[in-house]
Amino acid sequence: MAKTIWLVGIGMGNRDTLTIGAWNVLKSCDCLIGAQRMLDAFPDLTCEKWAATVPEKIAAFVEAHPEFLCVGVVLSGDVGFYSGAKKLRSLFQSVEVRECCGISTVAYLCAKLHIPWDDACLVSAHGQACNLPGEVRIHEKVFALTGVVSVQDLCKELRREGLGHVTVSVGEYLSYPDERISTGSALEFANRSFAPLSALLIQNPAPLCPGGFGLPDDCFIRGNTPMTKSEVRCVSLSRLGLNRGSTAWDVGAGTGSVSVEMALQAPCGAVYAVERDEDACRLIEQNREKFGLSNMRVVCGTAPGVLQDLPAPDSVFLGGSGGMVEEILQLALQKNPYVRVVINAITLETVAAATQALNTLGFVDVMISQIAVSRAKRAGKVHMMLGQNPVYILSGQGAGT
Repeated sequence: MAKTIWLVGIGMGNRDTLTIGAWNVLKSCDCLIGAQRMLDAFPDLTCEKWAATVPEKIAAFVEAHPEFLCVGVVLSGDVGFYSGAKKLRSLFQSVEVRECCGISTVAYLCAKLHIPWDDACLVSAHGQACNLPGEVRIHEKVFALTGVVSVQDLCKELRREGLGHVTVSVGEYLSYPDERISTGSALEFANRSFAPLSALLIQNPAPLCPGGFGLPDDCFIRGNTPMTKSEVRCVSLSRLGLNRGSTAWDVGAGTGSVSVEMALQAPCGAVYAVERDEDACRLIEQNREKFGLSNMRVVCGTAPGVLQDLPAPDSVFLGGSGGMVEEILQLALQKNPYVRVVINAITLETVAAATQALNTLGFVDVMISQIAVSRAKRAGKVHMMLGQNPVYILSGQGAGT
């Protein structure tokens, strides 16, 4: 008979959250593998049991025991929700793998709270990086699993980033006799301890909308530093092609207006606002704090030298280059041959230098546009259109060579 591996989601741990289908599968297995607390939930099953959680060790055990033809790997919650099943699937290449879904933590907690979760952002701070303030800032509901990072630390981070007012519901020991669900503000819970493995539902009554570009200019602290205007930001950001997890550089960041919008578009990524002027760096930091962007870092120094130690970018915005356009683009290409770049230029000399650099370095899909924006200004009873400096927007994609 051929060997079959079952990946079984067993719900929260209490037998009441186990589906009938999962129970029927477990009864047919001649060996169960999983965390000890999950195996302890099935004392009435007399098959062989082996406590393990590391996917590689589970795969090695299965390979070393060909006598077990139907193996059940028991996993908490559901096999498709931040589950070890993902890694196990890739390790079992030579045997049949079947899955049995379970009740996920998010479904269970939200049912207890009488709150639908179909519009929630789902994240995990259990053994992986998580920019919780970034997600909470732009979503009405965020569900999060905790682990290494505690509930208290996450609430402290929310408080530090200006989100102490959001409502946090914490589920501890879900489905067990000592289950406890508490609701309060992040500010309150920043001074309270909770169980290590807890689940959170965070509700923000006034999230920022991440769906578009071009925040009003008066949203930013400006000082005397030049700023990329809203209309130009819209086009430039659309050309950058950022996603939720992008790593991006903003070189010559000025006030940080582009950096802020980049960070809002990439809440799970990292944005590096690079600026050589110390006064401007302080201004960027003020804007970073105003928007509470923990995924945005201010780098004070001159490019391209200061870029050497930054991680490889997916996208680069050049708002100012100090005459080093080609050198900056060359370094970006060395770090990521497929990097996406957008350059803003006002002078014809910068346009010429940027065009030559894009061609010399072999960028593809090069686009060059000029934007001339006029804004109305009231003059008595009428409005007059006042023109702003035209801006050239150049963009291109690394060819991967």
